Amino acid sequence: HCNFEFDLCGWKQDENDDFDWNLRTGSTTKIGTAPATDHTLQDPSGHYIFIKSSFLQLPGQKARISSPVLSRRNKNCKVCGGLVLILFYYHMYGDHVGSLIVYQRTTTKHEKILLNLTGNQGNFWQHKTLILDGDGDEDFQVVFEGIAGKGPKDGIALDDLTFSREC
Repeated sequence: HCNFEFDLCGWKQDENDDFDWNLRTGSTTKIGTAPATDHTLQDPSGHYIFIKSSFLQLPGQKARISSPVLSRRNKNCKVCGGLVLILFYYHMYGDHVGSLIVYQRTTTKHEKILLNLTGNQGNFWQHKTLILDGDGDEDFQVVFEGIAGKGPKDGIALDDLTFSREC
């Protein structure tokens, strides 16, 4: 479980992208489209990760952050009839906000899209639960990719990323 209150909890910025996800609080938000509070504490001092379309990023540029490697060999890494889940909260707001794509990436770098959201999803935190594929014993990661939109203040935020227990 990662609520970003202290750090990135082992999540790593990808090196082969255009910019980074940033740790921030609602109290650092100026008037715009970022969440006023995090999801965990629902307080302006709470932390989440965020990307913002700005004059520094061109539309279509990507920021990627990857989970620690998860092992399917751990027999306890199974719930709901053998399924592994990721639960998370997201906030995507603004007239020209970009896209949020969630991938499952194997250690051999094969990526499968689990979710693809584009455009304004509303000015509130929303919850998603995704089922992670179970092909054999190959270790894997989850990758969140934010794609910059055209609005200079529009952004995408993530908070409370949780995997099935024991993974």
